Amino acid sequence: FMLSSGLTLIFSMMGVLNLSHAAFYMLGAYLAYQISVITGFWVGLIVAPILVTILGAAVERYGLRRVHQYGHVPELIFTFGLFFVIEELVQYIWGRSMVNYDSPESLNFIAFSLAGGTIPAYKVFMLLVSVGIFVSLYYVLARTRVGMIIQAALSYPKTVEALGHNVPRVFMFVFASGAALAGLAGVLGGNLFITEPGMAFAVGTIIFVVVVFGGMGSLLGAFVASLLIGAIQTFAVVLIPALFV
Repeated sequence: FMLSSGLTLIFSMMGVLNLSHAAFYMLGAYLAYQISVITGFWVGLIVAPILVTILGAAVERYGLRRVHQYGHVPELIFTFGLFFVIEELVQYIWGRSMVNYDSPESLNFIAFSLAGGTIPAYKVFMLLVSVGIFVSLYYVLARTRVGMIIQAALSYPKTVEALGHNVPRVFMFVFASGAALAGLAGVLGGNLFITEPGMAFAVGTIIFVVVVFGGMGSLLGAFVASLLIGAIQTFAVVLIPALFV
């Protein structure tokens, strides 16, 4: 959901289908790994998404904004190319093999048991963070003045600009926020799964399925679709394991 919410936010607010979104997820995982080697997981949890946010803002300001005026196809080409640039940079810096990015020791225990299975505390932590992101985003977009300005900037940019708001800056903020959500997903998911150069490609398909299934631009739809697809995938592995061998 953290991945799909960032993609949904960018698409619904800017009308941009960001094909490089999964690359920011990968970058968040690698930055968190590098920071955790020096300072531990919790500092990486805060610093890595901030670094990805700054990069996202720079990408929008100096790259995407220059091609936005030419339509959606140049935007797709730009973000598609950016995906491979980030992937190559990651391989150049950290190599082609997986890195040893582990979950924090403080959450390395069993939280509770359910239906004969055990639920790790780290997964509970991830779930709480995801729900918190959903509630916060929904509140900001639906109940605050900032959310109204962001939504109006997409449909009526000239009107919003005439009211004294900097529309390009609003779009930069939205794109950076979407990148930050992807980076946070990488920080939390990189140590649960595998942090390696192919991780962006592995999740790239499923997040687009979630966004399309939940409705393009719908935050609530992305949340529900994430739960449904996650549940279907999990039950399929448990009930029909032969299909996944």
